[in-house]
Amino acid sequence: MAVRHYTLDFNLTAPADCSATLKGLQSVFQEQEMTEAVHNLEDHGYLATYIGKNGRFAILRIHPHGFVSIDLQSCEGNDNTEAYNLLNALEEKMKDLLHNNIKRIKRLPAIVRGGAVDRYWPTADGRLVEYDIDEVVYDEDSPYQNIKILHSQQFGNILILNGDVNLSESDLPYTKAIMGSGKEGYTGKEVLILGGGDGGILHEAVKLKPKMITMVHIDQMVIDGCRKHMRKTCGDVLDNLNGDCYQVLVEDCVPVLKKYAEEGRTFDYVINDLTAVPISTAPEEDSTWEFLRLILDLSMKVLRPSGKYFTQGNCVNLTEALDNYEEQLGRLYCPVEFSKEVVCVPSYMELWMFYTIWKK
Repeated sequence: MAVRHYTLDFNLTAPADCSATLKGLQSVFQEQEMTEAVHNLEDHGYLATYIGKNGRFAILRIHPHGFVSIDLQSCEGNDNTEAYNLLNALEEKMKDLLHNNIKRIKRLPAIVRGGAVDRYWPTADGRLVEYDIDEVVYDEDSPYQNIKILHSQQFGNILILNGDVNLSESDLPYTKAIMGSGKEGYTGKEVLILGGGDGGILHEAVKLKPKMITMVHIDQMVIDGCRKHMRKTCGDVLDNLNGDCYQVLVEDCVPVLKKYAEEGRTFDYVINDLTAVPISTAPEEDSTWEFLRLILDLSMKVLRPSGKYFTQGNCVNLTEALDNYEEQLGRLYCPVEFSKEVVCVPSYMELWMFYTIWKK
């Protein structure tokens, strides 16, 4: 059974009398028939726990520097009205006790922990986002990663790989950006897609009448899951691994890139849509950065002199990671130039950096 976790915080304008505040709030918990245990933390204020019927559990923490926090847990099947009534009573009591000493009161929506549907996923820069997810559409482990497709009322189905939000059916801005934001002419061109198992890039690129698209993706189960559950993203391009102007190779892209480089095969566009955390059958790198540089070097070897390489970067808040990525561009086997573009990707709920790279 899931647990609902409520929080109620009070920032004070000046330190409160910890003992008096504790005694003042005790009557509220007593009215709820909750059993109390108090811990005097000396110079660090008080911590009190309260246990009530139906598994309700509360923690009161009174800090001497002017902060009071209340955490309340109740089983999800219980009447939420009781929890709200208790929090309302505690808030009113604090107002009576401290009068004008309260600077800010903050009550967050309840966090549901242990629910059948996981609604909480972190952003790239470590912030917690609660999505409006109401259904687990697909949840399987492949030989390479955990694959989830969850339904969001707002964004449609969302592909999540190893806990990382990859793409939703509403994220066409991502696909457009990683293809050059409509500034490139794909007609009659040869295109190499690295990753892209959701089929979004392939679906959009086919519309532009290229000569041939080769997509290399390592995980058949991602392709299978998206073919069935991400139709708004991939259309029908994943129904067959070979089409009139495309082929999908279910392979590790590293040996494929090496093979193409040895054969002298080149492309007008290389689009890197690999996952943020490297997946390879035979990794040669000691770090993520070395893997990224390996992919960049190999991609430059198969990129025509007039060609362009497109890739996602990272959340714009992760400036150090973006600087490190740009540093890698100066360490490739050949000199390159680059441009960058910031795009709002709907389901990411954060601004995202995209790069266009070409040989000097």
